[in-house]
Amino acid sequence: MTDRSSIVEGGHRPTQGADFAMLPALARRLGVSFEDTRPPRHLSLRGAGGVRLHALDWGGEGPPSLFLHGGRLTAQTWDYVCLGLRGPVRAVALDLRGHGDSGRAEDYSLEAHVADIGAVLDALAWPKVHLIGMSYGGLIAAHFAAAAPHRLLSLVTVDVGPGVAFEATARMRGFFQRVHPGAGVDAMVEATMQISPSSDRERVAYRMAAMMRRSGSGDWDWARDGQRSTDYPALLAKVEEMAMTAGRLAATGLVVRGGRSEIFSEEAAARFAARFANGEWIAIPDAGHNVQEDNPAGLIAALSRFWSQRP
Repeated sequence: MTDRSSIVEGGHRPTQGADFAMLPALARRLGVSFEDTRPPRHLSLRGAGGVRLHALDWGGEGPPSLFLHGGRLTAQTWDYVCLGLRGPVRAVALDLRGHGDSGRAEDYSLEAHVADIGAVLDALAWPKVHLIGMSYGGLIAAHFAAAAPHRLLSLVTVDVGPGVAFEATARMRGFFQRVHPGAGVDAMVEATMQISPSSDRERVAYRMAAMMRRSGSGDWDWARDGQRSTDYPALLAKVEEMAMTAGRLAATGLVVRGGRSEIFSEEAAARFAARFANGEWIAIPDAGHNVQEDNPAGLIAALSRFWSQRP
């Protein structure tokens, strides 16, 4: 059982982030089926080195499943998916250290993030877990799998793996370099709509609210520690190591790519899946890099099918 002292009930949830009251309508618009509309519980857990980690516990009586978000995102990127999966699995989405409502830290190395996963599983009293990671979260998940293969029920990576096209991220990185969050959520929504006028404004607003926080002084900023810098060559080297990681795993692996993703090709996904002793890959249609937000119903269906085939 989870230590009750580590749980903050939903009635005392953090006051920032996207408003869960908006979630059911947006999820239905995206084709997500669900019955339970309650917001998740907020967990406060101790990570490696004592850093405070925040997680969203969506509940469920099925196998434990931990969801890891990508860089610049937060646990709320998994809201649509976890809303649709609660019940069949026990779904928990984690804010990585330095992101969302988790504490800031001195160490943002991949090794520190990997150590956090083990600490979270210990705090939740989960001996084994379905581990699902998107983008940078998928990199963390794969390296945790290599470090602690006995703790995996399965590994799912979403739009990341050896052979990623780093140059394809230039547009996304450029957006964050051009815009400044200080103008607030509404301004970020407008900036996004100018770039992608066909986007669903309410979904964009939900996403931006999840990605931003307001300080005590009233200033807006991204919900991540802006003091850290990213060593992209070192990061890409770790991505390439995911191939060796897959080859050592006995647990089954699912490699997911967005059908419209320019970052992770079909060829790269197929090669990565082939490195698993028992692996497969799937492309989710009508989805780019952020598969879990672009087509959550498609991803839910893929995960449900994949897990149903596991013993």
